[in-house]
Amino acid sequence: MPFTRGCGQLQPSPTGGEASGPRTAPRVPFPLALAKNHDLRPARLRARAPQAGAAVGPLRSGLRRESVRSCICVPIAGHGGLSNPHASLCPAHKTRCQALPARALPLHLSHVERQHPLTGRRISEGWRRGETTLPRVRREGTRSPALKSPLHRAPGGGRYVGPLGSRQLTADCPRGFRAHPFGRAGQSLVAGCPLAIGGVCRSHYPLALVFQRELWDLAGAAVPGDAQDRVGYGPQGPLTPEADGALLVLLETASPASVYPIGAHHPQILITCRLWNPSILVRMEQRKGVDWTVIILTCQYKDSVQVFQRELELRQKREQIPARTLLLAVEDPEMRVGSGGATLNALLVAAEHLSARAGFTGRDFPFDDCGRAFTCLPVENPQAPVEAVVCNLDCLLDIMSHRLGPGSPPGVWVCSTDMLLSVPPNPGISWDGFRGARVIALPGSTAYARNHGVYLTDSQGFVLDIYYQGTEAEIQQCTRTDGQVPLVSGVAFFSVETAEHLLATHVSPPLDACTYMGLDSGARPVQLSLFFDILLCMAQNVSREDFLVGRPPEMGQGGADVAGYLQGARAELWRELRDQPLTMAYVPDGSYSYMTNSASDFLRSLTFPGAPRAHIVHSQVEELQLLEAGSSVVSCLLEGPVRLGPGSVLQHCHLRGPIHIGTSCFVSGLDIAQSEALHGLELCDLVLQGHHVRLHGTPSRAFTLVGRLDSWERQRTGTYLNMSWSEFFQKTGIRDWDLWDPDMPPAERCLLSARLFPVLHPSRALGPRDMLWMLDPQEDGGEALRAWRASWRLSWEQLQPCVDRAATMASRQDLFFRQALPKARHVLEARQDLSLRPLIRAAVREGCPGPLLATLDQVAADAGDPGVAARALACVADVLGCMAEGQGGLRSGPAANPEWMRPFSYLECGDLAGGVEALAQERDKWLSRPALLVRAARHYEGAGQILIRQAVMSAQHFVSTEPVELPAPGQWVVAECPARVDFSGGWSDTPPLAYELGGAVLGLAVRVDGRRPIGARARRILEPELWLAVGPQQDQMAMKIVCRSLDDLQDYCQPHAPGALLKVAFICAGIVHVRSKLSLREQLLCTFRGGFELHTWSELPHGSGLGTSSILAGAALAALQRAAGRVVGTEALIHAVLHLEQVLTTGGGWQDQVGGLIPGIKVGRSQAQLPLKVEVEEITVPEGFVQKLNDHLLLVYTGKTRLARNLLQVSPGPRREGGRWFSWAQILIAPLLPHLQDVLRSWYARLPAVVQNAHNLVQHTEKCAEAFRQGSLPLLGQCLTSYWEQKKLMAPGCEPLAVRRMMDILAPHVHGQSLAGAGGGGFLYLLTKEPQQKEVLEAVLAKTEGLGNYSIHLVEVDTQGLSLQLLESETST
Repeated sequence: MPFTRGCGQLQPSPTGGEASGPRTAPRVPFPLALAKNHDLRPARLRARAPQAGAAVGPLRSGLRRESVRSCICVPIAGHGGLSNPHASLCPAHKTRCQALPARALPLHLSHVERQHPLTGRRISEGWRRGETTLPRVRREGTRSPALKSPLHRAPGGGRYVGPLGSRQLTADCPRGFRAHPFGRAGQSLVAGCPLAIGGVCRSHYPLALVFQRELWDLAGAAVPGDAQDRVGYGPQGPLTPEADGALLVLLETASPASVYPIGAHHPQILITCRLWNPSILVRMEQRKGVDWTVIILTCQYKDSVQVFQRELELRQKREQIPARTLLLAVEDPEMRVGSGGATLNALLVAAEHLSARAGFTGRDFPFDDCGRAFTCLPVENPQAPVEAVVCNLDCLLDIMSHRLGPGSPPGVWVCSTDMLLSVPPNPGISWDGFRGARVIALPGSTAYARNHGVYLTDSQGFVLDIYYQGTEAEIQQCTRTDGQVPLVSGVAFFSVETAEHLLATHVSPPLDACTYMGLDSGARPVQLSLFFDILLCMAQNVSREDFLVGRPPEMGQGGADVAGYLQGARAELWRELRDQPLTMAYVPDGSYSYMTNSASDFLRSLTFPGAPRAHIVHSQVEELQLLEAGSSVVSCLLEGPVRLGPGSVLQHCHLRGPIHIGTSCFVSGLDIAQSEALHGLELCDLVLQGHHVRLHGTPSRAFTLVGRLDSWERQRTGTYLNMSWSEFFQKTGIRDWDLWDPDMPPAERCLLSARLFPVLHPSRALGPRDMLWMLDPQEDGGEALRAWRASWRLSWEQLQPCVDRAATMASRQDLFFRQALPKARHVLEARQDLSLRPLIRAAVREGCPGPLLATLDQVAADAGDPGVAARALACVADVLGCMAEGQGGLRSGPAANPEWMRPFSYLECGDLAGGVEALAQERDKWLSRPALLVRAARHYEGAGQILIRQAVMSAQHFVSTEPVELPAPGQWVVAECPARVDFSGGWSDTPPLAYELGGAVLGLAVRVDGRRPIGARARRILEPELWLAVGPQQDQMAMKIVCRSLDDLQDYCQPHAPGALLKVAFICAGIVHVRSKLSLREQLLCTFRGGFELHTWSELPHGSGLGTSSILAGAALAALQRAAGRVVGTEALIHAVLHLEQVLTTGGGWQDQVGGLIPGIKVGRSQAQLPLKVEVEEITVPEGFVQKLNDHLLLVYTGKTRLARNLLQVSPGPRREGGRWFSWAQILIAPLLPHLQDVLRSWYARLPAVVQNAHNLVQHTEKCAEAFRQGSLPLLGQCLTSYWEQKKLMAPGCEPLAVRRMMDILAPHVHGQSLAGAGGGGFLYLLTKEPQQKEVLEAVLAKTEGLGNYSIHLVEVDTQGLSLQLLESETST
């Protein structure tokens, strides 16, 4: 009887009913949250001392379970204001119980069991308190219920009386529920999982909903005074009806197990089912879409359980299902229990398996061996994290999780998989004030409704009736203002209350026969409809008499005994569910199409008649021009000339032409071995399928052929191959006794029962020819007919239980990857901007990484382009990283293990094929555990860096020098350079983007505080040595290094080594050859009659983001070349720096040297080609704009060191092999910057967001250049703001929180701002709204605490660029 919560008393609910029970506390099921060794009460109650006559929480400290299995300590609040002087009644628990509050009574319950003398089964005798046994409660005034199974099947309601020690327990239960005497619920707690009374419990006791008050009575505690305002306690504190708590169900099974609190967190259950296929998904919380806790997939056939379980797990690995979701596949208890019975069984299974840690029954579908749920659709999701063929189940999961499920209250969702469903992103369903059940209706025409179900509703949305194949008058009565009718779409929702009412019926005969428990007990199966039994009884206009005598349309005809049995089941449903309201939500923009057994309808649903070309999904087709418009190809590999006519569909086929499939055909499951059977034929209006079957445990293949117009209904008159049976018999010579037994009634002779399909031949393997001969049987003189008659044949009905669904799924997976591998090869070799990461994840998560690795190896080895080979190696690294499954450490890290020296040396020497083979051989040794996989992935990225370096070194083609007079010894050559500020396009200059995409960067040469901060000076000295100095221009403060031999230069490839940049400058300038047989002294004396001194400096802090290192390298090269008697042009110097940074192994792009070596405002560009060439365009700005820009441009040093300056690895020192020094620079990965390595990894993966952002960077550069030409500061500010957002997309994490805070403070004063370079710290440059704002902004920042050691600097555009000057001779120092 329904009630609502009142103030101090029970009041009748709006739906009617009388109040009963004491007026001090409502008799409604309150969940009682208990946890093993865990106090679930709020802190405010835990800290408060108990008062006399009041209970602190439902139970004082929750359940504490000791190591002794049969003993549970239940602390109970003081009762009646009396203090308990006893600390404990159980010596074994003395210590723990003494810790209880003073007014708590420790009640020790021990469970008593005995062993059955015949079965050996343990039988519960009850619970014992001290020496007092607590027997099972008895129902007052009635005799004991008869036990047809381990369940008590007595009708609910009544009063229950039972002793508890010296007290007597009396409890009223509402109709439909039974009291539970505490039983085993407390004994079977899952560690860390709170038990809520009313939770799901597997015990020997009847199904029950235990009232919170009764548990307080049971425990000897007083009912709290605020019981009407508090439902109970969960892990997060009080549970209220508005928050987390309502009812929990105690569920009985044959043996004790564990407890799971369903209602304690108000979970939501989704049952996806077809009229025969229920699945259950339980939601615990809602994030992006619905986070299901459980998905149950019920299966018609026992051998499908493991297959469909694996399919669900694959979808979880593909991230279509949350990682925490429990996935279970469960066999149907009986083939024909109906959608309602299957739903009830699924609810039962869900409740049980939630305790331990489940939907589709499948009516046979003639066009897919795995049923409608796994029917593949011509749909592709390019945004999916894992590449896979999209099934109907996947679409429905997406709709329920992201469109219908979000926003709904806790409860049970039921969704048919017999349909193709479309729902808009925001269906506009309101859940305000909802209770009971709700159906989702979609629009349909009145003509469609004549063979379907429709809802009749009132103006408020309450369902009045449900019509199936209604009359014209009934359908017109349901028609809405838009002329459409609300179709029964197969989607329904049950509130927690309604779902529990439905679940309570599983112990009531004859409804118990819908579950496996009833069938295991010998109950007679009953068939129920979800919509026309369970939901129909809630419709307001349906009377009890009409409901009891009706029968669901899916049940068909039956005798009087069947009708009587169904009437009893409907009576139970009426009793439980009649008081529950049923409403309808109409989605006018949605669409619904039932998946019938009509081949014509099926083909229409998979093709696009108005499409200009064929629809190809997850397939590789060699001759696309042969696929006509309006056809579809899904997961196929088509070699050679395969012609496909309009309206035809190919699925899961590997065919080799010449093949001609005409109009309106469906061909599925054929492999290349069966292609020959199709040569010379033209199929039209046919359905040809290959099936994997298992006959007495032996795997085999079978093939079926039917006509598009054939009917699968059981009717006397039918067709086969689009002709009447008589015409078929006359054409083929087959007789009716070949197909049906003589004693089979004529009414049962139909396509379903005709033994048409050979499954075994005594002397050869079967193929499509064993069916295709029927199309033209006159050619072979009856040989095919004799072979057909000699074969063991099955009807369609007999064939279905023999279908090997595991082999079917495995075959589809194998074909998917067979077609995917050529796709991966084509994507790489054609340099397509298509991400292979979803395919990589699919291969790894579905256990097929080997073939993909072999394909990537082959692409890399055969590539004539180092860019293609590098991307293939990066994909191998992604495969290895994915195989590590997020374990084994960070992807970025050192890659200098000596075991990888041999493959690296092959690559350095230009032997790409040998290097790839050696890499694969070494890789096989590193696959055993995640840590090794990650390290192997790092080395593959290192191998890719070698190839990138070789590609970038092609810039040497554009490096040239001119000889000039050699300066006198001691004469300094001084090079000075400005810094650079990048205004747009950064990252596009970074290899490999610079030569794969093409780069464009707009930069400014700038002076900081009026100074050119970067410089180098060089001079000849008489000593045959190299003197290096790094630091300020004042010699006394500089770090000095003297190199007297080639050994002193061997660490030139280690960027952290002292003076590494200066050492590599000597090598790249051609002054020193580290691999020469001549010593350093001999080289210097022979060529220059002495040595050199080189000194470099920068007045900018480390990690400034202003291009210091590249500009410094350019200054050093320019000074050295001039000191050596050569002069190098600026364009050649830009490419020389690219070469130098590759030799140094720091990598990097070209924008820094372009920005600092060339004066003013300019755009640097590189084309998508090799050799890598950089071209520079100077931007002409309006007169006076440069000065205006100087007045508005400021630099702010954030005080934060850029993350990008931290190098990830240090190359090991040089090795001596074969009598000479061998440097790791010849074989080693460049020590990449963190941001750079992440960007390169994302670029090689061709992540769509990164690819699009890279294109936007290049395009944005041209817009920024136009803003400079116009001289518009506001436009330039917008460019800066957009540019910073693009940088953050390219390298997430480049914006420290402190910098973000500073930018927010400065935002009102600037047109735009951005961190310089890669971001992460360093300098922030601003374009202020007002001129000369240095002092103003200093005052603004000074008012804010916690910004750190920042400083603001003046900046102006430099119009000189690199300057080279010869000074007078000085004495060597």
